[in-house]
Amino acid sequence: MHSEHGHVLVSQMNPNLTEVTVIGDDDTGVLTRVTSVLFEHDVELEELDQQEEQGVFRVKALADTSDADESALEADLAAACDDLGVDLRVRFPEDQGGDSLGILVTKESHCLEAMLEAVESGALDADVEVVIGNHSTLADIAEEHDVPFYDVGDENGNPDESEILRLLEEHGVDVVALARYIQIISPELVFHYENRIINVHPSLLPAFPGAAAYRQAVNGGARIAGVTAHYVTPNLDQGPIITQRAFNVPDDAEEADLKEQGQPLEADALIEAVRLHVQGALEVADGRTYVDDADADLGLPMEIRELNPSEPTDRN
Repeated sequence: MHSEHGHVLVSQMNPNLTEVTVIGDDDTGVLTRVTSVLFEHDVELEELDQQEEQGVFRVKALADTSDADESALEADLAAACDDLGVDLRVRFPEDQGGDSLGILVTKESHCLEAMLEAVESGALDADVEVVIGNHSTLADIAEEHDVPFYDVGDENGNPDESEILRLLEEHGVDVVALARYIQIISPELVFHYENRIINVHPSLLPAFPGAAAYRQAVNGGARIAGVTAHYVTPNLDQGPIITQRAFNVPDDAEEADLKEQGQPLEADALIEAVRLHVQGALEVADGRTYVDDADADLGLPMEIRELNPSEPTDRN
């Protein structure tokens, strides 16, 4: 399974393959049982991958099920996974590549408002099915746009991730946008929506990961700061980068100055990243993204090249 770049791709870039994902906290016998079921149904296995993070493991198989009875296959996989006490997700080709969007938020409104407005204007061709917050602060904004809102946080804002998963599934969400959702996503949630959760981080990753990124940039004396939209992985702020935006940092800038410049760019980078995802223009391979869209707005405008010096360069 390869792209024109010669890299092995994830399933979202292979719409003709079925994605079988098994998630649990005990991998004993899982791989053998799942592959046995696939072979019993004469399924051609294209790729098999295992990963474990923080005591949560997942097995992902990409398979050609075009000659299989999909209903019978899914039923047998479900029975096997029930016996093993693990969670199963099967995405057949017809289930992939959807534009149903779920948005996770905390208290910052700018990304949520921009995304909802982009959807309503047609700039983002997606359907927002649900907004989920770990606080109720932004419920009114979702209500203004006729989108259901659910507060899944306790009195301290600690989210109930099992409820998040349930709501995402109930609303048929295909892709999840973290619109300044200030919580670390667990491996279990990541594995359920692998390469389908997009976050925007307020720095030019890989610089200044983690909390208070604008403050980190000021304290580090950065002369250029920015924002990054990326796929979420179990490793914080290390997922494949999709889009970035940048701006100058004056010598006397404070954290508030960077927020003022950065927040509109956060919204812009996130919307463009989600747009590229839902239109199927992204490939993920070897820890990075590839983009099949000549009009993609990935970073700085091309005009910047004319402003930068073109020489000297090394002699051949």
